[in-house]
Amino acid sequence: MPELPEVEALRAFLDEHLVGKEIARVLPVAISVLKTYDPPLGALDGARVTGVARHGKFLDIATEGEAGRLHLLVHLARAGWLQWKDVLPDGPPRPGKGPLALRTALTGGDGFDLTEAGTTKRLAVHLVRDPAEVPGVARLGPDPLAPDFDLAAFTALLAGERRQIKGALRDQSLIAGIGNAYSDEILHVARMSPFKPTRNLTPVETAALHTAMRETLAEAVERSRGLAAGKLKAEKKSGLRVHGRTGEPCPVCGDTIREVSFSDSSLQYCPTCQTGGKPLADRRMSKLLK
Repeated sequence: MPELPEVEALRAFLDEHLVGKEIARVLPVAISVLKTYDPPLGALDGARVTGVARHGKFLDIATEGEAGRLHLLVHLARAGWLQWKDVLPDGPPRPGKGPLALRTALTGGDGFDLTEAGTTKRLAVHLVRDPAEVPGVARLGPDPLAPDFDLAAFTALLAGERRQIKGALRDQSLIAGIGNAYSDEILHVARMSPFKPTRNLTPVETAALHTAMRETLAEAVERSRGLAAGKLKAEKKSGLRVHGRTGEPCPVCGDTIREVSFSDSSLQYCPTCQTGGKPLADRRMSKLLK
């Protein structure tokens, strides 16, 4: 799933390649991709792209045209991606069972495709006059890389929490942009169990978690800076230290990276670095094995 660093890299890429260009047409291919109907996608015909922003994991393509100022909001979900095309194929795309979900064609012949792998379709596109009209944007918590998201703000945010820290980090209404992969990475850097309750965090641990969060995300953004959209997935995978690396040695201590599986996801961690050497039981309500 694309998370804050990858979406920020896509934002920067589109800011360079898309801003100032004119949209010829936006063509939905998958029925499920478009989540709004007013204004219609045809309102973007002839509009000029004025900017590209990011709200958590949402891309926000701002336009100006005959219909006024509009925003094309894209959430790539778990298996979605953006593919830039210097030259788009001739003719409109044909609906089918392939991964193509939506095509944005520019008047210069270039543009981009939104694709989604797998059978579960969650990629979402909204065309709105104000990004806050999208419920997923309206409920977002603060951006973890925002200049004003300091230790005091982070401490205040966690003060009322009564859940495990892994779940808190992934809650978009609490902190925007962190998903399954980078929460694993942050907790590994902070040397914390994913199941540690937030209410048990000491001031020192809270400070360590805040530092790990900011540094992990900032380093991932920096690694992705300047990369073409097609290279971002490989960069993310190569930069992860524990997530997706079950059975491999921990790059810090050499212990074997372990996994806890759930019905629709899994997490990875290092027992030596994060749980005092004790493996976590691989079940939904995991506790440390005694």
